[in-house]
Amino acid sequence: MALIRWSPKRELWDPFAQLSEIQDEMNRLFEASLQRRTSGERFFAPAMDLVEEKDHLTLQADLPGLTKDDVTVTVQDNYLTIKGEKKHEAESKEANRYISERVYGQFARTIALPTTVDAKRIEARFKDGVLRVTLPKTEEAKPKQIEVKVN
Repeated sequence: MALIRWSPKRELWDPFAQLSEIQDEMNRLFEASLQRRTSGERFFAPAMDLVEEKDHLTLQADLPGLTKDDVTVTVQDNYLTIKGEKKHEAESKEANRYISERVYGQFARTIALPTTVDAKRIEARFKDGVLRVTLPKTEEAKPKQIEVKVN
């Protein structure tokens, strides 16, 4: 027997409500496909923030439990790549594991930079499980103020 999702009938047609229902169904579809793909193996993808300021970009990535030796940062053709590995801790044979939700393994994240950066002046710092990469913009990419002349 097939189960069909019940949705109440509406008196008036509301296109935005139907868009919301479609979005909910798409979210459910993607969540189901990710759960199937990762049910046997889980993957680790660090959360990142990329912020553009006047003369540089700043990227912050959460990498708890890693050290600077576990991570590599590369920039090529205006793409920034962060690679690393979160190693699994040694298990004790006498211990009973009740919950195992932390993920381990190799990861790689590549993001397209929104502007050109000066690769020679890039700085990366790692502190308290947070990687902070400062990417100075090239002179051509920095905003320039143009004086307006009146005749």
